[in-house]
Amino acid sequence: MESEISTMLDYNRKFVAEKQYEKYSTGKYPNKKIAILTCMDTRLVELLPAALGIKNGDVKIIKNAGGVISSPFGSVIRSLLVAIIELGVNEIMVIGHTDCGVQHIDSDMMIEHMKARGITEESINMIKYCGVDFEKWLAGFDSVEDSVRENVDLIRHHPLIPKDVQVGGYVINTHTGELTKIVDSRR
Repeated sequence: MESEISTMLDYNRKFVAEKQYEKYSTGKYPNKKIAILTCMDTRLVELLPAALGIKNGDVKIIKNAGGVISSPFGSVIRSLLVAIIELGVNEIMVIGHTDCGVQHIDSDMMIEHMKARGITEESINMIKYCGVDFEKWLAGFDSVEDSVRENVDLIRHHPLIPKDVQVGGYVINTHTGELTKIVDSRR
């Protein structure tokens, strides 16, 4: 049985051979000077760009589980800083979504699922010993709207984010693509 990755790699070889990449050609600087922080949810892969009318090259999109900032000096803030300082972004949209898989995640249950997949108690204890707060790191959120507000607030008050960058918060409906404003775009 061929793996899904093998199937994708076969497709990629054909894609390159047929020069299908040419229609996606663009530069590294975003045309719209916007960065979007959102969730990695599969329903948003095509829906989010379609609902916002954006195409390849228009915006920088940062995705992770829940579209959240788990550390004020982690990869999300680093990515936003690169987008702002080096690539000309001057607006940020934090976009959560309805029916998010991170909503109501329980860290204890997730740890139990890790153990069921073969992660040892020793490995978990080592990570805890290194200072990782599993309960916080693996926790979900109860309200997508509150999560969006918290992330917007963290970006707006981050000491390394320039004061002229506009930041707003939204929730996209995963069925219709409709965006609901949660936090006005401002600094």
